[in-house]
Amino acid sequence: MIRFLDEGLDELAVSTHAGLLPRLGVNVATAWVFSAFLPWQVCAVWLAVTLALEAQAWFATLPQARGRRVGWPQRLWHIVSLGVSAIAWVTLGALGWMSGSLEGALCATVLWLSVIFFSQTNAYQSPLGFVVGGVLPAVAVLGVVTLGPHALHLRLAPVGGLLALALLFAGDGAVRMRVARQELVRTQADHQRSEALYRVLADNVTDVISLNDANGKRVYLSPSIEAALGYPLEAIYDMPTYAYIYPEDRAALMQKSTALAASGGQMTEQYRVVRGDGEVIWVETNFTVIHPDGPDKPLQMVSVARNIQARKEMEAQLIEAREAAEAAAAAKSDFLANMTHELRTPLNAIIGFANVLRDSPRLKGPDARHAGLICDASATLLDLVNSVLDFSRLEAGAVELDPAPFDPAAEGQAILDLLSGQVAQKGLTLAFRGADLGFLTGDARRLRQVLLNFLSNAIKFTAKGGVTLAMTRTEAGEGRARLRVEVTDTGVGIPAEHLAQVFDRFTQADASVSRRFGGTGLGLAICKRLVELMDGRIGVSSIEGEGSTFWFEVTLPIAEALAAAPEPAAAAELDRPVRLLLVEDVAVNRELVTTVLAPFDIEIDNAEDGVQAIEAFRRRDYDLVLMDVQMPVMDGLTATRRIRALATPAAATTPIVAMTANVLPDQIARCAAAGMDDHLGKPMNTADLLAAIARWSTERRTPDAGQAARSG
Repeated sequence: MIRFLDEGLDELAVSTHAGLLPRLGVNVATAWVFSAFLPWQVCAVWLAVTLALEAQAWFATLPQARGRRVGWPQRLWHIVSLGVSAIAWVTLGALGWMSGSLEGALCATVLWLSVIFFSQTNAYQSPLGFVVGGVLPAVAVLGVVTLGPHALHLRLAPVGGLLALALLFAGDGAVRMRVARQELVRTQADHQRSEALYRVLADNVTDVISLNDANGKRVYLSPSIEAALGYPLEAIYDMPTYAYIYPEDRAALMQKSTALAASGGQMTEQYRVVRGDGEVIWVETNFTVIHPDGPDKPLQMVSVARNIQARKEMEAQLIEAREAAEAAAAAKSDFLANMTHELRTPLNAIIGFANVLRDSPRLKGPDARHAGLICDASATLLDLVNSVLDFSRLEAGAVELDPAPFDPAAEGQAILDLLSGQVAQKGLTLAFRGADLGFLTGDARRLRQVLLNFLSNAIKFTAKGGVTLAMTRTEAGEGRARLRVEVTDTGVGIPAEHLAQVFDRFTQADASVSRRFGGTGLGLAICKRLVELMDGRIGVSSIEGEGSTFWFEVTLPIAEALAAAPEPAAAAELDRPVRLLLVEDVAVNRELVTTVLAPFDIEIDNAEDGVQAIEAFRRRDYDLVLMDVQMPVMDGLTATRRIRALATPAAATTPIVAMTANVLPDQIARCAAAGMDDHLGKPMNTADLLAAIARWSTERRTPDAGQAARSG
């Protein structure tokens, strides 16, 4: 029995308590109606009894009406009270039925039907309430109709059938209401579970979730806002909207929010807020306009905010790190430029005078050999400087490709011809497989650099046998072809454990390789970066003691023909005396140029800095000026610009050639922009120097060309 006294009776009790006053009125009206055919004393007693029952029912349902939880005794009191009240109503109807009058029978029937159908509503809240307040009274009614006295002219069958039919309808309605009640309970349970889940998420998520109405009033704030802003939740509800927004960000955010409310949709904004402790932090908020009650109903604004202070600090650190990296890269570039200049300047004298000594007919025997060794060692040192320079430029992304149509087979054969002397000297064989490769478009100079390194290494590390160069071409579609180049030797090979590092910078198989064969380990690292710059692949396979195969693949556009090569200019000869101004701050370099040019009919005036160069240029005319760049007092770029600005015809037409250790592309570009006509890099190449003098001493630049050079 106790299990039937469930919480549904509490809901029924609340309804019973709320309907007290209307029932009192119905009791009084019913007693007055039945007094028309029953003694008034009987009606008065019935009214007194029902009023007393209503009074005790009021107390029986008072705890539930006040929302307090009750146990089964309180519920039992209420259900007994309900049953006794139902019996009182059935009893009044029975008295009317047995009054012997037609009015009494009719009123009794109506009263019984009212009780049965009124009790049907109890089934929605409690099955036990329907049984006690409806089913049991209905059974009692059928017993009264069947067994009790009644008006003699009434037929019982229609009346009993009507009451039975009413009971069936009430039962069917009760069942339907009970099913609807169960569905409601399930729906409410699902809703409560869903709401509890969302409440758990909203109350425990670290992001701040808020809901505002169209007027900006806060409808909901997740508890996480307390930790985010440092204010109590109740205080935030009372704060004006946007009160905690950083003043400098407030107006812009309010303007954007107003625009969003007018247009709909969503937006994401980053702004600062001021916490309760005065700390200013960055937040990122996603604002979304919703219409929960329909598109024509008032809108609401949902916002989800998160603290991005750590992200902002990290961004600032990344910016600082990037600036530091850029500064380091700039410092590296400056260091590279300075070191390149400082290394090339003494190398200019070493290589220059070594060549002079080697070519001197006065040196014989061991002295001539020693001069040759100095030349070879100087050339090796220059190769090292150039390799470091190339690698640094590749790492800095300062190398740009210069694609043009070329013949891969012709390039390969040209390099083989260049190295044929070394191969013959070591008694090796040199083979080439790669005819009819057609024409491709690419940077042939950089490909030659890679191939020359492969072949030079193969010859260096091979003591007997030979070296083979193989080139193959396969179609790659869309007017492109894949060129694969392989260099195979029968040399010392590479141990398997060192294969993965051969393309790393400053890496060789082991220290003994450097001692036996020389080298710095930069060549293959440069090759790898050049091939990767062309979006190609590079690799090696090797067996120690048997030889190695170095290869690379690049995919290049197919060319129909080679670009027309310019006609080589006829070598100019010094057929007349040349007046030359040499501007150089290092005395040994001035002496070197003087020594190299001594056999020729060249008159040389010297200047040690840019100021002296300008004064010399003002005193006399020259056929050519050789200008260093880095000098004390005044550098060569400034001196060139000052000379070009002089108001004399010679200032605009006299060729000025840079002869400097500044050989980086941007340094060469600055020379041209200053008004120089040509560039000779140090260490000085005698042939290039003579060619430049022969060319520029017979040509005069035009003023327009000078202006173009200065503006470029």
